[in-house]
Amino acid sequence: QVQLVESGGGLVQPGGSLRLSCVASGRTFSSYTMAWFRQAPAKEREFVTAIGWNGGRTYTASTKGRFTISKDNAKNMVYLQMNNLKPEDTAVYYCAASDKRAVTPSSDLKWYEYWGQGTQVTVSS
Repeated sequence: QVQLVESGGGLVQPGGSLRLSCVASGRTFSSYTMAWFRQAPAKEREFVTAIGWNGGRTYTASTKGRFTISKDNAKNMVYLQMNNLKPEDTAVYYCAASDKRAVTPSSDLKWYEYWGQGTQVTVSS
């Protein structure tokens, strides 16, 4: 069983930056595929980005170039650096993990077995 705990959310003005963190339990963290999803009010949960066991990354068109995912295997941590934030980025952000391997990390939420509780990000002036 893998437990995930996110932190780093908050209120930020448009154009600002935030870094989300997610710490994972588990002895084989280096082999996990890690992802970030988000869910805005009255909307379905959507994929943001993922990083695979081999370092491969997947992004969506709306966040590519603004958001960066990284992974620190020594600390069992995954990060989401978010720059140039926009009001439409407002959502609860969830960390997710899978112990399945793929050449390219999946953007399908069904692919991920483990989920954190989420952290709120609000972009507003």
